[in-house]
Amino acid sequence: METSHKAPSLPFWHPAFWIGTAFGIGRLPFAPGSWASLAALPLAWGVTGAFGQAGLAVLAILFVPVGIWAAGVYASAYEKTDPPAVVIDEVVAQWLVLSMVPREVLFYGLGFFFFRLADILKPWPIRAIERGLPGGFGIMADDGMAAVYAIAGLLLVRFLLG
Repeated sequence: METSHKAPSLPFWHPAFWIGTAFGIGRLPFAPGSWASLAALPLAWGVTGAFGQAGLAVLAILFVPVGIWAAGVYASAYEKTDPPAVVIDEVVAQWLVLSMVPREVLFYGLGFFFFRLADILKPWPIRAIERGLPGGFGIMADDGMAAVYAIAGLLLVRFLLG
């Protein structure tokens, strides 16, 4: 008698699917984290235009628990510790970075660059956080630490530019 094995998945209609993948961006076949970070820029621009940097920081902070939940549910459904399709962590972390800089194209571009650089290279302790913290919390936390590195880089640039 043969046993059929059903591949793990999350129903298309499930809110964790849409939130975790940032409305499907995470399902893009190439560099979903970069696409998600890029997609975060226009919304950040609009929010800061309407509510300032503090408004964007509040939005990011409000999405942290939502992201932890969605990332955890998605990862559990696919039986992976950090599925590439989960990109809500990149979106939220990118918003945190942009909440710390002026609403100027130069700083948004540098914010994108520094965040992606830190997220891809994963300098200490980012990789340790990624490996050591479980579930959605770990998925969100490593990108939060990458945001800290990106913010440090941006503050250095601001200092050097005067």
